[in-house]
Amino acid sequence: MQIGVETSRAVENKRIFVVDSDEITRAALQFMLHDENETHEIASLADALARAAERKPDLVLLGAAILRQEGMDALTTIAANLPGTRILLVVDGAADPLARAGLARGAHGVLAKPLTVEGVRRHVDAQLGRLKPMAIPLHVMTGRARGRSR
Repeated sequence: MQIGVETSRAVENKRIFVVDSDEITRAALQFMLHDENETHEIASLADALARAAERKPDLVLLGAAILRQEGMDALTTIAANLPGTRILLVVDGAADPLARAGLARGAHGVLAKPLTVEGVRRHVDAQLGRLKPMAIPLHVMTGRARGRSR
């Protein structure tokens, strides 16, 4: 059952690769995103590039473990082999030095742990160009939301 999923997103079928050698992080991200996206868990960058030969992903969520193993050249490799694909780094925290270094080397954004469903989906939607402008209901603006009527 899909909870909180917009039908248009479920059929839009954006393709996301979650590339991380940390199986727990990979599985958590796949679970958070699979309702609204075609999400694939992949344990290595080499496997991700091989899978991309079939059909290129729209977004790669690249785990810090891969960056530690492969170095920052992993970002260059993704950019060269998957032009136009957006890259979000999944790091241990906002202050993780990999985040700043990765952004300087071409990553498009950062997902910092602890990961939440809302936060992950919001960042992913932003990278996929899906964010809608925030609407404020009229009754909130007029003060009627708190029981004040005129």
